[in-house]
Amino acid sequence: MAKHVLLCHFTKRNNVHKIFQKIDVTHIFATLYKNMNHLKTMKMNTRVFFTIALMFTISFGFSQTKEELESQKAEKQAAADALQAEADALQAQINALPGWRLAAFGTIGGSLSNFNNWYAQGAPNNSSGNIGFTFNGRANLIEEKFFWRNALNTNFSWVKLDNKDINTDSEDFEPTTDVFNLSSLYGRNITDKLAASGLMEYRTTVLNNFNDPGYLDLGVGATWTPITDLIVVVHPLNYNFVFSKGDTVFESSLGAKIVADYTRQIGAVNFKTNLSMFQSYKSSDYSNWTWTNSFGYTLWKMIGVGFDFGLRSNKQEALNYSINTLGNTAETFDSVDNKLQSYWTAGLNYKF
Repeated sequence: MAKHVLLCHFTKRNNVHKIFQKIDVTHIFATLYKNMNHLKTMKMNTRVFFTIALMFTISFGFSQTKEELESQKAEKQAAADALQAEADALQAQINALPGWRLAAFGTIGGSLSNFNNWYAQGAPNNSSGNIGFTFNGRANLIEEKFFWRNALNTNFSWVKLDNKDINTDSEDFEPTTDVFNLSSLYGRNITDKLAASGLMEYRTTVLNNFNDPGYLDLGVGATWTPITDLIVVVHPLNYNFVFSKGDTVFESSLGAKIVADYTRQIGAVNFKTNLSMFQSYKSSDYSNWTWTNSFGYTLWKMIGVGFDFGLRSNKQEALNYSINTLGNTAETFDSVDNKLQSYWTAGLNYKF
């Protein structure tokens, strides 16, 4: 009996051993490793999925916020435009009220430089610079039955070029642009657009040859104001006084005076254009005209950029320059070349 049990036990051990021999242990571990990697991949894919979903959610949230803000901005802008229109309408009513109206704007430009031993240029040691400014001011008294319009226009500039290696040039700033124009127009209203008027206009240079020449126009006639900011003056009875020193070619004469002035501010833009003409009854040689223009664009508060330019024709000035500056003593009105005079200035703009 014991022998039979021992034999059975031995047989069972041999069968188990055979079973373990048939099992491939390497295959089992490979399968387990593969399943573990698969689980890790699934876990990683799950993380990527949730990350992308979160990004889409945030992006959608921001897009919603941007659309809401743009909608709110549009509503506020519409309200602001409506308020601005109301403010402009009120300002127009204020401007139409009787009383004084004062305004001014202009342009400032300039530069300074200094070179020492800068051998790449012809004058290695020099100091240079230019400074210029313009001013356009007006003081108008507008009443129901009369008006009194006053305007001042100036344009001055200086230039310096000092070559330190020579002593023949100037070390000072020399005037280059010199314009001074003052006018005063008084009128009594005949209708809401037509008035009987008298004009005084004075033009000269200030920095060089003050009042040599100087021009003073005194005349009477009519003034037409077809729109608020446009003034047209026609004075058929006007005397043009010309002031000069010594024996010169300048001569005063009677003639007609025509002035057209348009001054306006539109938002951040200020501009003024003025045409002043004198037609002499004595001779066209004594006639002259001047056209000046000023533009200013305000960028911040009262500061911006500006541009001024002017054109002028005066045969008396051309002849005087040819004789007294160029030395052409035999020059006459018939032979002189009356070239068109011009200037322009660009720089920073200011307004009051």
